[in-house]
Amino acid sequence: MHDAIIIGGSFAGLSAAIYLARGRHDVAVLDTGTPRNRFSPQSHGFFTHDGSTPAAMLATARAQLQPYETVQLVDGEAVGTTGARDGFSVMLASGEVLEGRRLILASGVRDILPPIEGLAERWGVSVLHCPYCHGYEYADRRLGVLYAGPASLHHARLIANWGPTTLFTNGVEVEGIDTLAALEILVETAPVTALHGADGGLSHIELAPARSVPLDALYIAPFIEPRGQLATALGCAMREAPVGSILQVDERMMTSVPGVYAAGDVAAFPSMVARAVADGSLAGAMVSQSLIFDT
Repeated sequence: MHDAIIIGGSFAGLSAAIYLARGRHDVAVLDTGTPRNRFSPQSHGFFTHDGSTPAAMLATARAQLQPYETVQLVDGEAVGTTGARDGFSVMLASGEVLEGRRLILASGVRDILPPIEGLAERWGVSVLHCPYCHGYEYADRRLGVLYAGPASLHHARLIANWGPTTLFTNGVEVEGIDTLAALEILVETAPVTALHGADGGLSHIELAPARSVPLDALYIAPFIEPRGQLATALGCAMREAPVGSILQVDERMMTSVPGVYAAGDVAAFPSMVARAVADGSLAGAMVSQSLIFDT
């Protein structure tokens, strides 16, 4: 039986793993190889790694775990889990079953993108979420915000710090848009039908009927949902964030279910690489102490 099973091998999961490894615990890390930021060519804002590719950062982390003999990196998807503290069973899609005393849920969230032609293909390149992660590279260019809910008004005010901004309400009646004029934020109310541009870039956005607006980057705060059904199956409590539901955790990164911890985007809003690493490290340390002191 493993001391801990970490479900998710991205920034939070691998950070938790190295703390547990250094605590001399036996750990299995399950990873599907599909991190949330895999669509972004670069990651920004993380100490000493500004501009690094997410894939390279994760490859380095996996390589640095190799010397720790108590860590097992498993390429596979967890599809079910049962049990309780000191006796969890995790079922993999392959049919294999792993046993562990503690669980760390770090499988992240799924972005629910609107079904607009050309949008998904540009996600992470010219269709973006966080201006702190990607705004600097588009500063003073033609920026847009696609309405996804009430939080989009805040999003538009924020993006305007990086350049001239237009809010696209996509045919939705939105209260409070008159307050944007004072910030010189333009508003387009027509439905958005398509995005255009070469090689993942954005040149213009198409509106109905048969009209286009030049644009270099489009920001959206999409709704999210936890990846997989493990948290639901375990009975973990959720809390509402502005863009969807995430796991509720305490100051030790433990969920409402004893022995089950969570870290990364599945348990944090707003999300960022630095926070995922910090929360993953804390979760790893707290699980280690839980095992040592049997708490």
